[in-house]
Amino acid sequence: MRGGGMHGPRHGRGGRMARLLEHGDLRLLVLHLINEKPRHGYEIIKAVEDLSGGAYAPSPGVIYPTLMMLDELGQVASAAEGSRKLFSITPEGKTSLAEAQPAVDSLLARIAAAQPREMAPPVIRAMENLRTALRLKLENTDRASGTVRRIADLLDGTARQIEDL
Repeated sequence: MRGGGMHGPRHGRGGRMARLLEHGDLRLLVLHLINEKPRHGYEIIKAVEDLSGGAYAPSPGVIYPTLMMLDELGQVASAAEGSRKLFSITPEGKTSLAEAQPAVDSLLARIAAAQPREMAPPVIRAMENLRTALRLKLENTDRASGTVRRIADLLDGTARQIEDL
């Protein structure tokens, strides 16, 4: 299930992203994406999701009415491609986008700043090393031995040390 309304979260996440989108922002974002290249509705949904780092994906029930509104305003044009429509920006859309460029730049900056932060590569590497070491050790250890308890104690102690950083 995707979004729950105009600015609904994706899979229970996206609250931060929803607050970033103010009235009219989605229209500008869609126009910006279509200006980059002509797109189908689904491609726009995926592009918004990619821009937000997966934090937000607008529902078809939000994107398609936005596209229809932009079409009615003369800012985009659609061409049938089988059962799908390809949307491209019109000269009126380019003018509207140019007039709103400061707002678009601000919106894109807010979206970029709100993306989920990835862990640093050394931390990812260390976590993978730990996971591998645990798997190998536990595969060859009797669960009833004291080794399992010692491993759990080490992990608990390490977690506390990290929390104290």
